[in-house]
Amino acid sequence: MSDDFEAYEQACKKIRESNEKLLSQFEDWLLKKNLVPKTVDKHIGNIDFYINEFLLYEDALQPEQGAHSVDMFLGYWFIKKAMWASESSIKSNAASLKKFYTFMQEIGRIDEEDLEDLKTTIKDNMNDWIATLRRYDDPSITNMADVWGL
Repeated sequence: MSDDFEAYEQACKKIRESNEKLLSQFEDWLLKKNLVPKTVDKHIGNIDFYINEFLLYEDALQPEQGAHSVDMFLGYWFIKKAMWASESSIKSNAASLKKFYTFMQEIGRIDEEDLEDLKTTIKDNMNDWIATLRRYDDPSITNMADVWGL
């Protein structure tokens, strides 16, 4: 195994351990917001996938570094990698990301500007992400460049 890959694996392991604690804190935060357990579980599952799969897919990124990656995640990666990608799952993940990064801002792990950028990105791109998903799922579109608007 290459030294680079071993270093990446070690970094991911450390991040996953840290993420486990962060997810527990996020769960407590959500419960204090009086959300029902089923909704809390959905948000935790969505964020677990985001911070432990997407953010660690190509590089070992901390959750703070993911505040600016929501467009790539919901507009491309999630559509391609999550077999359960649907309009409702994109919207659910967007809601979870807004809650998670609001929590991250409240505990001082990201600043207000990063949070506002994330919210603006979601608001401005949601319709495009849904349209991309529809094209991706459309069996009549065989040229992937047409799906991604290339």
